Amino acid sequence: MTDILNIAATLQETARRYPAQPAVVCPGGRDRFGRPLSAPISFAELDRESDSLACGLRGLGVGPGRRLVLMVRPGVEFIALTYALFKVGAVVVLIDPGMGPQRVFRCLDQVEPEGFVAVPPVQALRMLTFWRFPQARFNVTVGKRWFWGGATYESLVAAGAGAPGLPFEIAATKRTDPAAIIFTSGSTGQAKGVVYEHGMFASQVAALRDYYAIEPGGADLPGLPLFALFNAAMGVTTVVPEMDPSRPAQVDPEKIVLAIRDQRVTQGFGSPAIWNRVGRYCEANGITFPNLRRVFSAGAPVPVDVLTRMKATLVAAGAEMHTPYGATEALPVSSITATEVITRTAEKTRQGAGTCVGRPFPTIRLKIIAIVDGPLRSLGDACELPAGQIGEIIVQGEVVTREYFRQAAATSAAKVPDGDRFWHRMGDVGYLDETGSLWFCGRKSQIVETADGLMFTDRVEPIFNAHPQVVRCALVGVGEKPRQVPIIVVEAESRAASGALIDELRKMAISHTNTRRIERFLIYPRSLPVDVRHNTKIHREQLAAWAEKQ
Repeated sequence: MTDILNIAATLQETARRYPAQPAVVCPGGRDRFGRPLSAPISFAELDRESDSLACGLRGLGVGPGRRLVLMVRPGVEFIALTYALFKVGAVVVLIDPGMGPQRVFRCLDQVEPEGFVAVPPVQALRMLTFWRFPQARFNVTVGKRWFWGGATYESLVAAGAGAPGLPFEIAATKRTDPAAIIFTSGSTGQAKGVVYEHGMFASQVAALRDYYAIEPGGADLPGLPLFALFNAAMGVTTVVPEMDPSRPAQVDPEKIVLAIRDQRVTQGFGSPAIWNRVGRYCEANGITFPNLRRVFSAGAPVPVDVLTRMKATLVAAGAEMHTPYGATEALPVSSITATEVITRTAEKTRQGAGTCVGRPFPTIRLKIIAIVDGPLRSLGDACELPAGQIGEIIVQGEVVTREYFRQAAATSAAKVPDGDRFWHRMGDVGYLDETGSLWFCGRKSQIVETADGLMFTDRVEPIFNAHPQVVRCALVGVGEKPRQVPIIVVEAESRAASGALIDELRKMAISHTNTRRIERFLIYPRSLPVDVRHNTKIHREQLAAWAEKQ
């Protein structure tokens, strides 16, 4: 296996093998001038545009190792620019703008970017806070340039198209060279920059393609823009959904349904929040999808009712919904089908067993170790637990990232040395059953430590979520560990939920071993606060502070 690898070579290979196949389709979308997009761009055209951009970037002085922040709306420009940056060997910095300006600035301060490839509002903000980014010399505006100078998307394409040397000779990066810094959502702590290497991206593509038997020629609707990059590497058309990716819970289900039908989409990825809206819309209108063969959902445990509704829309032979488990630092780790959840594990989840997230991918090694705080100096310091015992989930494999950018303490806390290799601590707790399936029990940081022992969110909340008047709930602890008082914060179907609901929940608590110690229930006056990336992960730390005031 050669050490030289640049993930951009996958786009070149796809363009060579399937030049006329549509690469990107934007139904209902508009280009950077606001004009309706009437035709898709082929893989050959996408590769040429990416080559021109790469040539233009190199002309600006952008080369290997340069860190450039990419903040562009989903679509052709996002994919073409990402691969152009890969081609010159630059490091693409991706930050979710939905986390809010203050948190975005904290991420940018960590990275010290050497340039911004971004839409006009971001460039304007960069100019107004210029003192924060003294090294940002390579700036490209995607859209109309306002009161600042520098290159634009169009000028890069024009400069590259008129330059000799196309097709572009991509940088000879190594497998272990950084390709991107992707920030975590920060939903359960400070957002951290995860360093992705070219070899890790290639391993992810291979793992997903082989496990799910994804073949060239299909069409994918990705609810998370980053997944469009995998499509270009696998010869799959990207159908850009007409939605705000930072607000998946507000997606218009009719637009998603029309895109799936009109573009003959064969697979789609979305958070549980997206498929919840789409599934309900399809159920109400009797809609099924004859062409859709795979539906993926991740980011948080997927409610059984969401799986059931979406599974009912899949009428093609062999079509299935999958819920892969992983994290920004390690993806994919395991996977389970909706059929298996509905027929084998759902009832156990409702009874407090946790959420089954399936068997590990063939490319992943996984262990359950005793829960400990602080770094582990080596794997020898960890105590591996047998099947059935709840502990911390650690993983090893080619898709597992090795460090956080410029955060040595965070890297030390999350990585466990093992000879010349390492394991990643997922930050989650769970257990392996007798079949080798992994059961997720919650975030390690959200364990409630009572005088009678530990309580895990995903072994408690599903019990109460089964109540018909409960939309969802959150287990939080009030007080000092290890003598916290467990409290259930409830988002009810009706904002006028009364004491009668609380009485019924108390009776449910008494009937289950996992919940007998819970006596206090609070009705939250609004929807429970959730993360910005998936609109699904509950901010339990925020709810704990609210509960303490009550």
